[in-house]
Amino acid sequence: MVFTLYLSAMLLVCVAIAHSYLGERYILCRLFKRNNLPKLFGSDDFTKRTLRFAWHLTSIAWLGFAGVVVALIQPELDKLVVAQIIAATFGIHFFIALIGSKGKHLSWILFAIVSVLVLISAGT
Repeated sequence: MVFTLYLSAMLLVCVAIAHSYLGERYILCRLFKRNNLPKLFGSDDFTKRTLRFAWHLTSIAWLGFAGVVVALIQPELDKLVVAQIIAATFGIHFFIALIGSKGKHLSWILFAIVSVLVLISAGT
């Protein structure tokens, strides 16, 4: 069972890296060359930034799941460790959404709240 969990985590890491790299190289860059993207807040910059950070958030989520899978290997599942992995994953989501959208996409607020609430709840 340990081997299969490590293999699962490794596959999640590999797919996350491939998703971000290949998506950036072959999908997003081609999509952003189009001149008919929706113009929000006066230009298509917000649309491009939102698509980019949302694309990469998927990869970050898969990395977080890989962390949870590795935590499952421990003989005694420590809920605090799982909570820390979840909080860190959403902390990274918060940072990417905030920076990626220059604060305009309000998902960063929810990601920050989730991260903090999970940490607070895990400590009690």
